[in-house]
Amino acid sequence: DPVRAARMAAEAGADGITAHLREDRRHISDADIERLTREIDLPLNFEMAATEEMLDIALRHRPHAACIVPEKREEVTTEGGLDAAGLHNHLTRYCSALKDAGIRVSLFIEADKRQIDAAVALGAPVVELHTGAYCDAEGDAARAAQLERLRDAAQYGAERGLEMHAGHGLSFDTVAPVAEMPEFHELNIGHFLIGEAIFSGLDSAIRRMRSLMDNARAGATGRVGA
Repeated sequence: DPVRAARMAAEAGADGITAHLREDRRHISDADIERLTREIDLPLNFEMAATEEMLDIALRHRPHAACIVPEKREEVTTEGGLDAAGLHNHLTRYCSALKDAGIRVSLFIEADKRQIDAAVALGAPVVELHTGAYCDAEGDAARAAQLERLRDAAQYGAERGLEMHAGHGLSFDTVAPVAEMPEFHELNIGHFLIGEAIFSGLDSAIRRMRSLMDNARAGATGRVGA
């Protein structure tokens, strides 16, 4: 029950809930969106593909935010960032319609300056950087390179006036270096927490993740202050 999980997440320290209603409804149902909108107090972030069906649903329920993501039928979950630059003309109407409805628009993109510039051109106030390449990198050197890529993109986006978010694949082992980057206002973490909940319970998994994020940010602030 996604609503029961959302309530537990709130009690464990989550600041918001992200729900992804896919075209094939593999994750959640339309009724789940209705209930989440009606029954939880936390801000709801509606992950959506740029389709007429999803736009209609977003405009009907008016979530706090809508994050536009790429979506392919054959993928298990969203893989890779949205090509905001290549799809500029297609995305323009969706970004405008969501903004006009008072919904905070976010684009899920790669840590790439061209994509960040495209988000600015589209008028999206928020971008969420795809952290999958960083989380999947093998070896210290490869992971450090991906982390530097994220850091450069986060700084560039913040300088362009965007609110910076990050997510995809973050775990207990990978979250701290991202959380300590001061440019990131929000981290979206879902699949890992649900998987971890099998072993430790959802409440415990969320509390541990929240603690790791808070400690990383506090440590980074202390180093900057020093």
